[in-house]
Amino acid sequence: MSKELHIVGFRIGREVFGVPISLVHEIVRVPEITSVPDSPGFVQGVINLRGNAACAFVIGGMSNGDERTVQVEGIVDEPTGTDLERLKGIYFARFPDGRRREHSPGVMYLRLRPRWLRFSDFNQSPAAITELTF
Repeated sequence: MSKELHIVGFRIGREVFGVPISLVHEIVRVPEITSVPDSPGFVQGVINLRGNAACAFVIGGMSNGDERTVQVEGIVDEPTGTDLERLKGIYFARFPDGRRREHSPGVMYLRLRPRWLRFSDFNQSPAAITELTF
């Protein structure tokens, strides 16, 4: 007796991928993408999925042969008042030209408060994996 395998296919760039449908939690249409100032070229932007303040992303692993990544999960909020001014000072110290965009339409400043972080380095053997919970 053969089992049928149902696959969900998707495209990323020019590549086509497939995963067993049993691993898919849901499929959503991508809402409007908001650009992220001063982000690397491979970052398309961010979306607000169901108004949820939870955030998860992966940094790294984008260069051929570099198998190091940082995964982050946390809660996002929109700081105000003196807290916002302090954080903008830190941001503008790193990205001085950001001041030119400060009052552009649609610009907002968000803060991520990490709850969990994993650093993985598969460039070495054995791999180094460090997890932190906050």
